Amino acid sequence: MSRYELLSPEGLRIDGRRWNELRRISAQMSTQSAADGSSYLEQGNTKIICTVIGPAEKGSGGAGGAGSGGGGSGKGGEGDASVIFEVNYAAFSGTERKKRGRGDKRVAEMQSALQRTFASVILTHLFPRSEIMITIHILSQDGSVLATCINATTLALIDAGIPLYDYVTACTAGSSSTYMANEENADPMLDLNAIEEGDLPCLTLATVGGGERIALCNMENKVQLNRLEGMIAVAVGGCAELRGVLDRVVRRWGTEVLKRRGVESERVGE
Repeated sequence: MSRYELLSPEGLRIDGRRWNELRRISAQMSTQSAADGSSYLEQGNTKIICTVIGPAEKGSGGAGGAGSGGGGSGKGGEGDASVIFEVNYAAFSGTERKKRGRGDKRVAEMQSALQRTFASVILTHLFPRSEIMITIHILSQDGSVLATCINATTLALIDAGIPLYDYVTACTAGSSSTYMANEENADPMLDLNAIEEGDLPCLTLATVGGGERIALCNMENKVQLNRLEGMIAVAVGGCAELRGVLDRVVRRWGTEVLKRRGVESERVGE
């Protein structure tokens, strides 16, 4: 598709959204009974499953060996828990029908970015000499893959009961000025899909909580400096909106858990 078709004359994107609108988000928690924590997240057509095992003793089997090689929190000592990520792309997840192995450079970069983001947010000092193994399965790729992985990981960690400083939410933003004739009317685009990512310079930004504390800022393209500030501002706003979305998911899940426990207690009382 031509890059000039990314925006209609009315200012709508190819999927009908305006420049500052998020894609449809659907999320579930506790989707894998065999894991300590798990989540399933759809952000647009990008679909992620995340599982968490641990904290467990180092070298105890389930949480050892695979992934990015681990590494403890950058703010703690050697005795703090190690946060290990393993990312798996399903062969059918993208248009290439290509399965990425553990030695793939793209996989290694994503694992490293995820580890750096969460190692500083998880309270690793509470679990000395332990490992937290986080496995991500990418089922469908339609843009903002790293951001969706971060959001799914946050939900899975909460499901596992692992303490965080706050929600970690991530979003992408792209500069539409690269293809618009009138740059004065150009606005950064929020939450890019795959077609937009292929045509626009974009960044992935993650924040802690609803404020402006940035945990990750990843950008692989070149963009004019005067456009970067607007992209960051739009991404921060998107992260704040996503925090509200994830908080509602967690509260809904907590209400369901309390209802189930209440029913079980009534059955035991009978």
